[in-house]
Amino acid sequence: MKKAYPVILSRGEKFIVAYIPDFEINTQGEDVADAIEMARDAIGAVGIDMEDDGEVLPEPTEVSGVRTDSDTDIVTLVDVDFGEYRRKNDIRAVKKNCTIPSWLNFEAEKAGVNFSAILTAALKSELKIQGR
Repeated sequence: MKKAYPVILSRGEKFIVAYIPDFEINTQGEDVADAIEMARDAIGAVGIDMEDDGEVLPEPTEVSGVRTDSDTDIVTLVDVDFGEYRRKNDIRAVKKNCTIPSWLNFEAEKAGVNFSAILTAALKSELKIQGR
């Protein structure tokens, strides 16, 4: 489910502060683009926590209904696809079956190889994923 929430961006001393009124949360970024990305991440994290707790996500407020404290504040929309956010940030382990030659299984078990760690490393290498 994709929604677009209003975000108020305010310049602080060092950072751009992003306030998301529909969730009553703040975050910050080094510049406007970073603050928007951090707002998207904050909305996604709080949103999937709410879903996991059986709570209903708030409906986005109309931009015209958002009030700011300063003439220099920026009101913008930040879209979040909650399903996609969950898929990208879910760190649960998933059981997969795979088939390897019997002789290779014998040698790997004899050597004490951790099959899950090896498969994870190989998939990350193949997909050129670093970290995580």
